[in-house]
Amino acid sequence: MRRTLTGILICLTVSFGAASLAMAQTAPRFPPIPREQLTPEQRAWADSLAAPPRNGNVNNPPYRAYLPNMALATRWTALSDYVRWNTSLPPRLSELAILVTARHWTAQYEWHAHYTLAEKGGLDPKIADQIAAGKRPEGMKADEKIVYNVATELYRDKNLSDATYKAAVDMFGQNGLLDMIGIIGHYGTVSMILISMQAQAPNDSVKPLAPLAAPLPR
Repeated sequence: MRRTLTGILICLTVSFGAASLAMAQTAPRFPPIPREQLTPEQRAWADSLAAPPRNGNVNNPPYRAYLPNMALATRWTALSDYVRWNTSLPPRLSELAILVTARHWTAQYEWHAHYTLAEKGGLDPKIADQIAAGKRPEGMKADEKIVYNVATELYRDKNLSDATYKAAVDMFGQNGLLDMIGIIGHYGTVSMILISMQAQAPNDSVKPLAPLAAPLPR
């Protein structure tokens, strides 16, 4: 009888431990916060996110990760507004820079969101698909090649060659090149936040990224 009871207790302990581990593994990082639990400052920020042109939900990634740090959140979204809508680059090029960044980090949520935005901005989906496959896209326009070269050199080589710097400045000016770097840097940080949150694409309307075997080629 004692052996039977001991066996039952061991089974219950193992089962409870396994269930606790499964719950820990499935619990979201930076979990959503109900609106009634938000501070007045958080609530005002959430309302600003929901308004055009952001049209965001504070409990969606990456916003809910910002909630514990409102000093950063308000500054970060101001920067986000600039790099998304107010740089000197047209959406076709800024979205290309974001796609290269998402591919570098294999940031699934970011890729899902900006794949569609890139197409709406005028980027040929074939270019995005080749980036997803880890290839240098064929058929890029001259300005697209420069954006691609800047992003891939910074990520792969941790350097910007003289030739690429000159081509970027000749095409976009120093202001345009800085805008480009700002977009890449901002969305690199967003990618790290999304990865830390374990944020996945919300649905399968965009094909998910496979692991990147090697850095995107020059």
